[in-house]
Amino acid sequence: QVQLVESGGGSVQAGGSLRLSCAASRFSYMGWFRQAPGKKREGVAAIHTGAAVTYYADSVKGRFTISQDNAKNTLYLQMNSLEPEDTAMYYCAATMRRVISWSTPQFYDLWGQGTRVTVSS
Repeated sequence: QVQLVESGGGSVQAGGSLRLSCAASRFSYMGWFRQAPGKKREGVAAIHTGAAVTYYADSVKGRFTISQDNAKNTLYLQMNSLEPEDTAMYYCAATMRRVISWSTPQFYDLWGQGTRVTVSS
């Protein structure tokens, strides 16, 4: 059974950086979502793996970068200039669908177990 395995979460101070990793085989789209306590799961960033087209939530544009290493079958999320509002559980997600709304969780078929990111002020 295919699984997504995230790593790289942790605790940092505001302004710091973290890099999340997600080990997975090739999918059409892969994305990062986050969910803070009491809030809905929201799309952070996604990538069309074939065309390497990337998508970002407005709240993270210019601070986060999604990328893929095809040789290692790994998806990354580089998070810079972290803010306390970025504190959440971060999830890797993937789908083989050809057309999706990248930030809609229902379009993704496979999810990781999540990795926690805590940003203190």
